[in-house]
Amino acid sequence: IAFFIKMFFYLIKSLPPIKKALKLDKQGLKKERDELIFPYVQDWAGFCIRETKSTVEIRGIENLPQSGAMVFIGNHQGNMDIPILLSSIPRPIAFISKIEILKIPIMSKWMKLMQCVFLDRKSMKKSVEAMHEAVEKVKEGYSMVIFPEGTRSKGGPVKDFKAGSFKLAFQAEAPIVPVTIDGSWRIYEEHKSLRSGKVTLTIHPAVNTKGLTKEEQQEIPKKVRETVVSALS
Repeated sequence: IAFFIKMFFYLIKSLPPIKKALKLDKQGLKKERDELIFPYVQDWAGFCIRETKSTVEIRGIENLPQSGAMVFIGNHQGNMDIPILLSSIPRPIAFISKIEILKIPIMSKWMKLMQCVFLDRKSMKKSVEAMHEAVEKVKEGYSMVIFPEGTRSKGGPVKDFKAGSFKLAFQAEAPIVPVTIDGSWRIYEEHKSLRSGKVTLTIHPAVNTKGLTKEEQQEIPKKVRETVVSALS
């Protein structure tokens, strides 16, 4: 309860920078908007980690490509995966998220400013449109995160990676960066209440997507999943 009370007041405090970012957005000053919101987003993510008294060990940070947009693809253990990635990856990232998130006040505004894309799983047409939007954002230079399991594993075995999730990287011709999140489910999902936890985030070498044949593309989901699973304890 204390955590969510603090979270509420934290979001209230973020209203002034949201207004400033929205003003920059209307003026077409995208670079200035992005530079404004990135520190706030990282600070919020760090706040979530600190308040649960959890720790994150980052491995393989040197594997991040030096420049350009990329698509992060990894396993999804729990609700804390998003703050963990936001606080650990030293560059702006956005997420492919379910459309229900738009119902959350203030947070949905932040996610829109981050260039997140919202997926309506109940509508095939809207899902396709959302993925096209995500492709364009990656081409514009925004890195995206997608969890191809489609749901949280909550500490169970890593589910199959849906091949359709990889079309984002293929169509944008952006490198895929596999990431392994190990231990995040213990922070909430294990006991259905917030606990401290030790999390390991492993960033694997990037996978090239340019110039691949259809046969080579079909092999990527299995290879990326094997890479992600290989770093789980």
